[in-house]
Parts: sequence; structure tokens; C-alpha cells
Amino acid sequence: MGMSFLEFSAKTADGALPVANADIKVYDKNGAFLFETKTDGDGISEKFAVYAPDKELSLYPSPPALPYGLVDAFVKADGYDTMHIQDIQVFDTETAVVPLNMIPGNGDEYIYIPKHHLAEDEEERGQVGTNLPPPLNAPPTPYSVASARSGFVGGLRDVFIPSYITVHLGAPHNSSARNVRVRFVDYIKNVASSEIYPTWPENALIANIHVIVTFAINRVWTEWYRSRGYNFDITNSTAYDQAFVDGRNIFENISRLVDRYFNVYARRRGFRNPYFTSYCSGTTATCAGLSQWGTVTLANRGYTPLRILHNYYPNDLELVTSNNISAITESYPGYALRLGMTDNNIIRMQNFLNRIRVNYPLIPQISNPNGYFGADTESAVRAFQRAFHMAQDGVIGRSTWNRITQVYVGVTRLAELNSEGERLNIGTTPPTSVLRQGSRGNDVLELQFILNALAVYHNTIPPVIKDGVFGAGTRNSVIQFQQRFGLTPDGVVGPATWNRLYTEYRRIYEGGSGPPIQPPITPPPSTPPFPGVLLRRGMSGPSIRLVQEYLNTIRVIYPLIPGPLAEDGIFGPRTEASVIAFQRQFMLTPDGIVGPITWAKLTEQWLIATGNA
Repeated sequence: MGMSFLEFSAKTADGALPVANADIKVYDKNGAFLFETKTDGDGISEKFAVYAPDKELSLYPSPPALPYGLVDAFVKADGYDTMHIQDIQVFDTETAVVPLNMIPGNGDEYIYIPKHHLAEDEEERGQVGTNLPPPLNAPPTPYSVASARSGFVGGLRDVFIPSYITVHLGAPHNSSARNVRVRFVDYIKNVASSEIYPTWPENALIANIHVIVTFAINRVWTEWYRSRGYNFDITNSTAYDQAFVDGRNIFENISRLVDRYFNVYARRRGFRNPYFTSYCSGTTATCAGLSQWGTVTLANRGYTPLRILHNYYPNDLELVTSNNISAITESYPGYALRLGMTDNNIIRMQNFLNRIRVNYPLIPQISNPNGYFGADTESAVRAFQRAFHMAQDGVIGRSTWNRITQVYVGVTRLAELNSEGERLNIGTTPPTSVLRQGSRGNDVLELQFILNALAVYHNTIPPVIKDGVFGAGTRNSVIQFQQRFGLTPDGVVGPATWNRLYTEYRRIYEGGSGPPIQPPITPPPSTPPFPGVLLRRGMSGPSIRLVQEYLNTIRVIYPLIPGPLAEDGIFGPRTEASVIAFQRQFMLTPDGIVGPITWAKLTEQWLIATGNA
């Protein structure tokens, strides 16, 4: 008998808020109590040792017994649904991390983790990527070698790493199955933990992660499902795609490797498109792609990850790192930031960490974010890495850079939603209008705002464009909301849907039973207040001159902001372009209009840039 380790990570609002003091009880499969623990201020539990079968059972196919252990967990926290998790998988010598996506409410959430896919028979799982999904209501996009060389398939010219991916929890034609929207990096961690054993040699793990990443990017880049009329990017059916289990536990070593390689994909030399990396387990049957068990044999022979891939795919296959990551506006600088360095990129990370600590108070404050990587910055980086299960080396390498940026996107979006909610002045009484596809106006705008606010906490509700027009995307989001809360999923917003929308919104954002929401950071009273009117192209005056002054100062640190601007107080096209670039840099709505949110962020960044924060 071996020994494994188990840890829980409780977060809400798409990871933007930790859930502290969540009570966790763990039981073995006979119902015997093992241990009880609570999460800390970062939502992290203590790490406990639990028994697991010997590691040797997971290093060879067809073992005489299940190569991993199973435990169950019961999680309860005030203001959130109680979670019941069955069959958490634990492996000898490895740490299993259970990510708890806490949902505001007072109900129950049940998660059942099915048998690991390598423990299934080959006949049960088949080869990943062999079947063609049936079209829904649109013809497939033609795919050819010529279009692949030109980089144009499904309307997407450039290969990019999506921030999120929408997964259909069933076969493509199963319309009753749910869609879930998850961060791409978390999707890869989930699939890798479902498809391969964490006890394998590291080069085998890396090779499989490259294959899993490339397969998913290929589905997104070719618009494989969306071009056929579906409203998702990939399924979790291994008859068509890769294994994904909503809510399953992941493994710490796999998680760290994915943080390092989630933006590395395989392609053939001379081609832009991600290669179609089909694969199978390789135990009782062979396939036209990679053999997962075969990667273990090759890794034990000393093969590198790329050489392992060449054993199954063309020899001109190469691995490419993409810094084109959706919602991350500035790529990793190409070198690690560490203790003793001075760099403008360090100011950006210091600023981001100070904002993140508003939500994660165990991250210490960086008192003087001036671009010098001192001991306080190193301590803040280590605390961040601990909160997100990364190697705690205090160095901002590529994986830490990307994760800091992703979390910053989440926490600032919460602040923006909170501020926008106040500006919309959502009251206690829902509108009396009945909205459906084709409707327009302020009530539609309010509907879209509430849907976006709830989408942060419910990954089955897709966010929408807040434009006051009830289009197909808004209708789909309404249907997903209605399905999530047991309403008739007709896509029409009548009294019942309005009432439930208001109930769930108030539960979270207006002091109900949901989590507390941190307000946006406000500038100190010594700085000029927002002038009270939206500043936009064509206007002039001293407030616009101040905006130009702020942008000219800030762009010294953030050179992607164009300039310098003439500080003439005239809001022309160059000022608008700089405002849009600033908004993109700090993940605000890039509309080129300076409202209270953009004004506050400009003031905050000017204070940091001038050393007055």
C-alpha cells in the first residue's frame, strides 16, 4: 500500500474570489471518516495523507487491481451550495488537488467522477478524434491543404490560445447535455488528469500534454463544431473528442506542467494550422495516432517529448509557442523576472499583484511598485503561487506571468461589474416587459448586464455582448439560465424569468446569501474626481487635457499605448486610439470612452507611474 496526498482549493467568481472557512469532511469508500479541515484566506485547505495502491500498478497497462484509490468529500460553506463529491482519485506519491467551484446558493451540488479513462477497456473509449459530428443546421467549413497553408480555416486566420473553451458534456447531437465554459488552461488540466496517470515519467506527461493542447486548439481554430451550427467548441465524448469531467480532481504535477506548456502546440513545418493529433490508449488496439501507453515506454528509453511525437506523427512536426493569448494584451517578455532585477515589466506585475491582493488578502502588499524586484515582490509572488498551486519559487516565469494576468482579468471584471451595477441602478422590482429575440432597448441592456454578472458564478451561462439588442447570443444565454434554474427553456424573458434573474442577482451582489464582492479600487481624494460626463471623441476641455497627460505618463511603462499625445485638451482620433489601447491593456471595455471606470484606472496608473501611489 502506498501513500498519496489530498488538498482542496475553494474559489468562486471564476477564481476571482477565494472561499475561506469552507468546512470539508473526507470519507473512504466504506463510509469511514478520514479527516476534517477548513480552507484558509486563500481558499486552500491543509494537505492530508491518504492511502493509495502501490505506484507500480499505474506504470503498466492492465494491472490486476485499480491503480488508484478513491475517497469522497462533503463541502459546506455559508452562502454557497453544499458540494457532494464522489470518487476522488488519488495516486501513490502524488498530490490530488480538488478544485471547488463554489456556487452561491443554499442547495446541493453533486459531482461524480467516473472511472479514469485509462482504466476503461479499449472498446469502451475508442480513438480520440476519429468520428465526424453530424451537422446541426449549417454546412461544414471546407478544409484543405491550401487553406491550411494560408492559415484560413473556419474564418480564423491566426492561431491563438483561447482564454476560455465551451465544452459540451455529451455527444454532439445530444441536445439535453449541458455546456460549460471553462478557462482553457483548466480544461487542459482536467483532460490531462482524466486521460493519463500522474505517476508516468515526466517526458511522457509532457508529450501527452502537447497532444491534448494541440487537439483542443485545432477544434477551436477550425471552428469544427461552430461551423456546423453548434454553440460549443468541443465535446467531452471520447468517441469524438477528449475526456473532460466537470468538477473532477486534478493532479499537482500535471497542473504545473500544464501551466508551463498550455500555449505550446504542434504543427508541420510550413503550415500554420495546429496538427490534428488523434490518439488512443494503445493497450488492446492500435490506432493511426499516438499511443498513450507507448509514450511511457519511449520516455523510459530516454526519448524527449518531441521525439516521442515524431514516433507517431510526421517527422516534420514542430512545437510552437504562441503568445497570442485571448484577453492577455501583452505577451510574456521572454525572460523571467526575479529578485534584484529592475524592469518596466516588473511594475506591471507589481500593480497586478497589489490589485489581486484586494481579493486574496494573504498576498502581502508591495509597498512601492517602482519596477525593482525586491524581497516584498518576491514574497508576494510566492504567496500568489501558493494560492494557485504553482511552484513557489518567487520567480515570474512564463507560467506565473500568464496566471497573474488571467487572475487580474477576473478580479478587475468583478470590480467593473459591481461599478456598472451601481450605474445601472438595478432596483428591487423587475421590469414588466416580455423580451425575446429581436427586442431592443434599456430593458435588454439590463438583462444582458445581469446575465454577465451571473455568468461569473455559473459556468453554464455564457456571457453576452452588452449592446441592448436581443440577438441569438442573448437568447442562448437566457436558455442556459432557464435550464440552470429549472425554468421553461424557451429563450423568452417573462415574469418568471425576470423574477429569478433578480433573485439570483440580489443573492450575489446585494448582500444576500452569496459571497461579498470587493468594490473597485478608488483613487485617493487628492486626485481630480471624475467630471461627471462621459468623455469621448469630439469633445474638448481641461478634463481631456488631464486624460492626455495621464496617458503620456503611463505609456512610458506600457509602450503598447500609442503616443505621445499633444496635451491640447481636444479629444481627437489619436486620443481615442490611446484610450482604447489603455482599456485593452487593463482589460476594460475597449470603447474609447472615458467613463468613471476608465477614469479611476487612469488615475490609479498615473499615481503608480509617478510614484505617488
